Amino acid sequence: MNRVCIPDYEYHERIKKAAELTQKAGLDVLLVNSTESDYANVRYFSGFWPLFERAGVAISASGGAALMVGPECKIFAADVSRITNIFPSLYYRESANPAYPEFKSSTYKDAFKSIGIAGNRIRIGIGGYLDMTVAMLEGLKECYPDAEIVNADDIMIKLRTIKSENELNCMREGFRIVELATKEVIKNLKPGVTELQMVGIAQRVIYENGAEYEGLPMYVFSEKSTRHAISRPGYRVINDGDLVQLNLSAKVDGYSPSVGMPVCVGKLTPEKRKYVEFCLEAHKWTESKLRAGVLASDIAKGFYKFYEDNGFLDGFTYGPCHGTGLIEVEAPWMETSSDYLLSENMTFQVDTFISGPSFGIRWEKGIVIRKDGCESLCSPIGKIHEI
Repeated sequence: MNRVCIPDYEYHERIKKAAELTQKAGLDVLLVNSTESDYANVRYFSGFWPLFERAGVAISASGGAALMVGPECKIFAADVSRITNIFPSLYYRESANPAYPEFKSSTYKDAFKSIGIAGNRIRIGIGGYLDMTVAMLEGLKECYPDAEIVNADDIMIKLRTIKSENELNCMREGFRIVELATKEVIKNLKPGVTELQMVGIAQRVIYENGAEYEGLPMYVFSEKSTRHAISRPGYRVINDGDLVQLNLSAKVDGYSPSVGMPVCVGKLTPEKRKYVEFCLEAHKWTESKLRAGVLASDIAKGFYKFYEDNGFLDGFTYGPCHGTGLIEVEAPWMETSSDYLLSENMTFQVDTFISGPSFGIRWEKGIVIRKDGCESLCSPIGKIHEI
């Protein structure tokens, strides 16, 4: 089976680039940590996705790398990680907080020493600052009380924002699978089924066609729950005339694209059609503005004004796009305060959402920035489904 995935050499290239940025920033070591739900930074360097426990990767300015895992994951990690220098540690144990009285824990000192870090007065950069737990931070300070610990999120953003061709291929494959799942859900959508039954169909299709997991909890919302910008499907029975919001996703070697669209079980009311059509217009407006060299905040400000000028500002929730890749929503967001220029091979979800009086709409797909525009990573969307 020719599986679409990130080749081993690319993991080594990532570590090398991270070491160069670490050195350039005047840091001795870069430390990134991840959880099961947000595994991206650790998986980016190692290919390892923790289960129950946490995980961390340390990269020295000289290019050494160590993977830190919980007490129960050492063998699992050794079987799948591209980093073979592995340290099981209590810092990364699961939230049930077992004591493991017979376990001899590694420390940050052990891991850092293995990658050439000597001395105590070192500068430690934390990539993924929000994923640093109290247990990790206290352990780091205990091992290195004289160290300077700084936020190094910018290093990870620089590394992950521009995608390689292998990353784009993983995303394209994910979109291919999502399209199959979307067609099958629409085919089976009818009065009397529940939101979760439709999720079950989507899950079956993505696994049958090569996905390793859902890229996000499958969105199948109906009627009032379509107003939720973030939510989970439930046991609600879908009825005739209901508006149903689909946002399905498939994970391929960690990469997690999604496609979102509204579907009406029956005919749209005039009010619902007004919102569906406006949201689609806003989606197309955004796509037309995306190209390398454009200031992200200019697009976000224009997007906000588009809602305002068309009388839909009350339904505005967030900006026009967010980064995508290993996590379906990743940095950078595109907001009115965003001060970066779009660059070639940046990837975004064009995520157009509006909350109406008793329902909501989302049109969403993934694109890659090109010199003179953007390339869609999936088939065109925009058909208004009334079934």
